[in-house]
Amino acid sequence: MAITSTLPNAANPLAGLGTGASPAASAADNETGDRFLKLLVAQMQNQDPLNPMDNAQVTTQMAQINTVNGIEKLNRTVTGLNAQFVQMQALQGASLVGKDVTIAGDRLSVDQGVGEGAFEIATPADQVRVEILGPAGHVLGTVDLGARSAGRHRFEWPAGENANTDGLRFRVAARSGAAAVAATPLMTDRVIAVSAGGDTITLETLRSGLLPWSAVKTFN
Repeated sequence: MAITSTLPNAANPLAGLGTGASPAASAADNETGDRFLKLLVAQMQNQDPLNPMDNAQVTTQMAQINTVNGIEKLNRTVTGLNAQFVQMQALQGASLVGKDVTIAGDRLSVDQGVGEGAFEIATPADQVRVEILGPAGHVLGTVDLGARSAGRHRFEWPAGENANTDGLRFRVAARSGAAAVAATPLMTDRVIAVSAGGDTITLETLRSGLLPWSAVKTFN
């Protein structure tokens, strides 16, 4: 499978994301301000002469005009920053093509006769055991790791140079006393392509297919 990356404006992914306000944005600000001012002037022209608006009311409405304009400018700024952040993620993602990442999964990676995997436990465990499973789900071997602290841990299993390692998986059993400890299996996968669409970044991996950027635990 060819290794590719699909990115918007790959030569310069940050093009067009300048910090200055666009002419359209400035025109929108002016239009909003003009509309409020016209309403305020019309209100003052048609006010009751026996009960006119006082200075505090005028000041309050002028402040409201500035507040609305400020909120609109802030919304546009946040939108621009979000687009810039997504494209920076896409640029970083392009550099991952052909490299390995750690994701949630139970496939065992085998290199030169040694199987490797990882897991994450939510709380400390007195006893952690990893079972290596064949394609049919039967147990091929176990790895006793003893006590482990909360967090992420790796393990190795001697598969042997001539062993059939296709389709091997693993499962993790962790306990603290009589209580089971939640364990998340982690696996290594290779990024073969990256695509950006809208405000999302998608990684295409060799073994797990399409994954969102958020699925990556670590970049190996």
